[in-house]
Amino acid sequence: MITPDIPALFDLTNKTALVTGGSRGLGLEAAIALAEAGASVAITGRRLSWLSSAAEELRRRGHLCRTFKCDVSDEAQAARAVRDAADNLGALDILVNNAGISWASPAEELPIEKWNEVMATNATGTFLTAQAAMREMQRQHDGGAIINIASVAGMVGTSPDVLDAVGYSASKGAVIALTHDLAVKWARHGIRVNAIAPGFFNTRMSQKVVEKNRAQIARLTPMGRIGRAGEIGNVVVFLASEASRYITGQVLPVDGGMLAW
Repeated sequence: MITPDIPALFDLTNKTALVTGGSRGLGLEAAIALAEAGASVAITGRRLSWLSSAAEELRRRGHLCRTFKCDVSDEAQAARAVRDAADNLGALDILVNNAGISWASPAEELPIEKWNEVMATNATGTFLTAQAAMREMQRQHDGGAIINIASVAGMVGTSPDVLDAVGYSASKGAVIALTHDLAVKWARHGIRVNAIAPGFFNTRMSQKVVEKNRAQIARLTPMGRIGRAGEIGNVVVFLASEASRYITGQVLPVDGGMLAW
């Protein structure tokens, strides 16, 4: 029997990572976790002020961080952010596709321009950044890991009393389908593609929903609570590391058992 070196399997020293939407929320948590595991990290965001505060938080923890202003729904910006990250870090081994937006509205009233905005960032942006990262990873001939941040909202319908954001749900369903197909397409290049589907976490995007529906969300969750800080970052590290080297094309819910009812 082979005895694995467990700490070494999770060690990301000498690895490089780009986290889109890494300036706050779950993206910043992912960036911090990757850095704590040893990776050199770059993050993107749409606002320079958020990027600056995120970089300062990483520096406070003893980690350097490159930052790039980027709207991932723009093909040129997405490609440039990936290229700049690889140039600044020396390579690109890990991509976390976290950038996302939402728009709350009853489905029958959702303006088509808001549907298009959400799909452009969440679905198209995920594809554009993954596509650019794949090309960089293929050029390096070292493979890589792509981790897409989906949502349980992309896997099941949600009561409008809790979440009424059909564009967001549809976009995350698209991310899940994209994850499955890219994993099959790119496995031959040594690139693993997986997704994380968070349940409810108290982030800036979901704060109003969580505050309004905390008790109801707790009742819908076998563990009886929303997600806590750190409970996404550790999963990102797992899927980025050698500990998951035979896992691709999977969607891992981190939802306190919400989908297990």
